[in-house]
Amino acid sequence: MNRIQKWFEQMAGVGLEERQRWMLAREIFGRRQFDVSTLQKPACWRRRARAYGAWR
Repeated sequence: MNRIQKWFEQMAGVGLEERQRWMLAREIFGRRQFDVSTLQKPACWRRRARAYGAWR
């Protein structure tokens, strides 16, 4: 599959530098995992209470 992707990139005109930038971006941004467990609670329960009371 990688070989087919490489052939396609060569035919489309994607250069070596572009592929290197893509690999660097994948290395930087690909390792972060987003924790969705905090989104299980409704947003109103996740917000902090106001210190000065409710608006009237």
